Amino acid sequence: MFTNAVRACSNRTSREIFKNEFKRHISKTSSVPNSECMSSRQQTASPEKIASTKWMKLRKHSNIRALSTVNANAAAPQTLSLVSKDESREFMSIFPDIVRDLTDAGRHTDIPEVTKRFAKVLQYNVPNGKKNRGLAVVAAYKMIESPENRTPENIRLANVLGWCVEMLQASFLINDDIIDAAETRRGVPCWYTNEGVGLQAINDAVMIENGLYSILRKYLSGHHCYVPTLELFNDVILKTSMGQSLDAMSIVDGRPKLDSFTMNRYSAIVKYKTAYYSFQLPVALAMYMAGKYDPEMHRQAKTILLEMGHFFQVQDDFLDCFGNPEVTGKVGTDIRDGKCSWLAVVALQRATPAQRQIMEDHYGRPAPESEAAIRNLYEELGLPNTYSIYEEESFNLIRTHIQQISKGLPHKLFFKFMEKIYKREC
Repeated sequence: MFTNAVRACSNRTSREIFKNEFKRHISKTSSVPNSECMSSRQQTASPEKIASTKWMKLRKHSNIRALSTVNANAAAPQTLSLVSKDESREFMSIFPDIVRDLTDAGRHTDIPEVTKRFAKVLQYNVPNGKKNRGLAVVAAYKMIESPENRTPENIRLANVLGWCVEMLQASFLINDDIIDAAETRRGVPCWYTNEGVGLQAINDAVMIENGLYSILRKYLSGHHCYVPTLELFNDVILKTSMGQSLDAMSIVDGRPKLDSFTMNRYSAIVKYKTAYYSFQLPVALAMYMAGKYDPEMHRQAKTILLEMGHFFQVQDDFLDCFGNPEVTGKVGTDIRDGKCSWLAVVALQRATPAQRQIMEDHYGRPAPESEAAIRNLYEELGLPNTYSIYEEESFNLIRTHIQQISKGLPHKLFFKFMEKIYKREC
């Protein structure tokens, strides 16, 4: 649906496009007819409707969003958090225990230099990002679990699970930065660029990924969710690796295959490389821990979370080109790397023959003048404004889908996630 809406955007107004998409959409996640869902604004406010009210306040300035990220002087929006400051501090307080569990001097006593390096690898790469994925596990668990089971012990286990997701994220990013020849990550030099690291970073990523399984065994081996959790991590890691492969296959002999840059291919890359591990994984882990194994409940959650993942990656692609590196914490490389990004796909859909030739001549080339030429082309094609329309209308579409969830999951959980990423600038 996102694909069709974006493709049509160049020919019709956004309001007309999404009005028709809403009329055609029949939810797979609810037996409630669309007419009822669309008319819900006229009905008595539900708790979920109240939970979404603050979203409407965020929309007041949407008309000036289009070029706000391009303007370096634009004021940054208020940062929203999935958890409170106390909960965030509690999460951070557990990380030293994670490092200690993996590098304790009592283990692997015959290779102390390796455990010392492992500790450094963990401390440099794992705890210094926004930690949204890890905190999402904690936030989701607290909203899903019944009050009598939200014991200090279970909350601690949810925090440990969150750190396992953060470890997985760190391992992915280390390798991703090497593949993309990136320079900075989270405001500091990428791990592989540090003196004495280089391609040894690949093995460091392997250590982090395998370390999370040691943590799971230590803390969850006797828990009812242990086996489903292991299977979920294995499945998501495979899916993410396949997404990384599909992304890499968009480039042949160092040049992007522009003919393959379709919205269908882009959506597949996003689904596998980003959405599964960034959005479905944290919530599914929380559901398992809370004893929620109903397949339909998981299917409904996954449907919404994968849509959020797509929305998130389109934002990421826009910020890679037009975001402020001082805010995003990284220097964008999608243009010079020749990535199959949302901006590139939409540009190719709209380009005249002359404009396509600019893409052929400059996209995927490292020269600063080539990068500038592509950025100028994006602006000439009106992509910042198109992105603003996409962001607003996709937000509304996902909100409608959340309201259609019928299988016992709290709507406020998904509203909270969307509130966190809506109109983000980093």
